[in-house]
Amino acid sequence: MWVIEPRCTPSFGTSDYRDKNNAGQTQGNLEMSKRLKSKYKINRRLRCNLWGRPKSPFNRREYGPGQHGQRRRKPSDYSIQLQAKQRLKGYYGSIGEKKFHRYYEDAERRKGDTSENLIELLERRLDAVVYRAKFVPTVFAARQFVNHGHVRVNGKRVNIPSYQMSEGDVVEIQDKSKTMALVLEAMASTEREVPEYISVDERKMAATFVRPPKLEDVPYPVQMEPNLVIEFYSR
Repeated sequence: MWVIEPRCTPSFGTSDYRDKNNAGQTQGNLEMSKRLKSKYKINRRLRCNLWGRPKSPFNRREYGPGQHGQRRRKPSDYSIQLQAKQRLKGYYGSIGEKKFHRYYEDAERRKGDTSENLIELLERRLDAVVYRAKFVPTVFAARQFVNHGHVRVNGKRVNIPSYQMSEGDVVEIQDKSKTMALVLEAMASTEREVPEYISVDERKMAATFVRPPKLEDVPYPVQMEPNLVIEFYSR
């Protein structure tokens, strides 16, 4: 007699976006982004610990994936520019190529240094500000946190991760979300520091976007080269 066993839902272990006390509920256990399971693969592909996290596989294997990953080849100018673009785009999580290219076009239209303009546009994103304020542990969690309506901007609910913050805008966690384990753990973590261009009121769980940053102000764990990104797109 054949016995048909029920299909199992794969377990992803300790996800970056979860609430240990409310598994399966919308507030605490939200859906994974497409890259959440394999997000750290990009670290070995780009040969860097992109987010500076201790569990990155690059910390153990500082070479590319695959059987030829340890082979050293002299990179071309194109590959150097491409890697700089992939590094900057990958750092901000699930930004698609078309969207990222639009950021470049917008930065080019603005006055001033195009590479600095690009960094400013990326750091003005609502999910980036939520991440910088240490409301969540990762950029992927920040995107989902905003998508699921856990934050307000200037008192109004905003669920668009790419929403552009202006100087003086205040982002605050919704009252019902302030007790989430994810939030409490992230804010208590000493893994990252809040940059100077964001002011955080930990008691209110609110953050103010003080000013747009320059490249030197942004606490990237690895060296970012937006000038090479500009060269890549302006070929």
